[in-house]
Amino acid sequence: MVIRTRPWHGIMVATTLPFRDDLSVDHDAYAAQVARLLAAGCDGVVPNGSLGEYQTLTDDERAQVVRTAVAAAGAGDRVMPGVSAYDSAAACRWAEQAAEAGAGSVLLLPPNAFRADPAAVRAHFAEVAAVGLPVVAYNNPYDTKVDLTPRLLADLHADGSIVAVKEFSGDVRRAYEIAEVAPELDLLIGADDVLLELALSGAVGWIAGYPNALPEACGSLYRAAVAGDLDTALPLYRALHPLLRWDSKPEFVQAIKLSMDLAGHRGGPTRPPRFPLPDGQSAQLRAATEKLLADGHH
Repeated sequence: MVIRTRPWHGIMVATTLPFRDDLSVDHDAYAAQVARLLAAGCDGVVPNGSLGEYQTLTDDERAQVVRTAVAAAGAGDRVMPGVSAYDSAAACRWAEQAAEAGAGSVLLLPPNAFRADPAAVRAHFAEVAAVGLPVVAYNNPYDTKVDLTPRLLADLHADGSIVAVKEFSGDVRRAYEIAEVAPELDLLIGADDVLLELALSGAVGWIAGYPNALPEACGSLYRAAVAGDLDTALPLYRALHPLLRWDSKPEFVQAIKLSMDLAGHRGGPTRPPRFPLPDGQSAQLRAATEKLLADGHH
């Protein structure tokens, strides 16, 4: 049995955000989505991440998404809002809004309006940490062009600025180096398609994409992986991997929303500039999702 001892531990689903046909936010549908995920065994949700298309939201929409998530979860420690912004002052304001809404932790990218050096990164995280909520760093060097290396993560942890890292570099070797240089820093799986490797290396949580569509199957995989039950985890990982690897592609939002629609959940459209998958990709994803559903993975 996996015991969750911190608000950022366990399966924290980076939630998609349902839009109506006119592309307005459907907050009622989002509340139902949060409740569905928790009822399916997920530990919490991460609103306003990239999967939630936060960059397309107005300030009012973004704030209401957090309030909706906290109300639907019934407990603030189940909610880890993304608070990333181009400048530190804005990120602090989003962290303050998360605290006011009752969230238990926040997820923060490094500065990404420019290629920030380590000093700027440390100052950025220190400012947001001063708001008072535990900060989970998000390392996504592909999109931000700023790499939170193990050494830099160790410095951020020593500064008191972060409690954990969502590791999205895809380099599973980093898990061991992080454990060496910052043994008290919690490692969270940041990309669905390296779940097994990072779980076996000591990850204590998963900021997850595909549980939006297949929460039971993904939950079974995570629990078996962190327990070291390879007899259960490996065949399930192989079965799910054709979908899990979409989480590391540029079209991950459209892909996960389409899989949700096929699984009978509310995925729906994305806001521009994201458009529906091209026919070839859509057919490939549809076939993989329908095979998993037919095989009983939900």
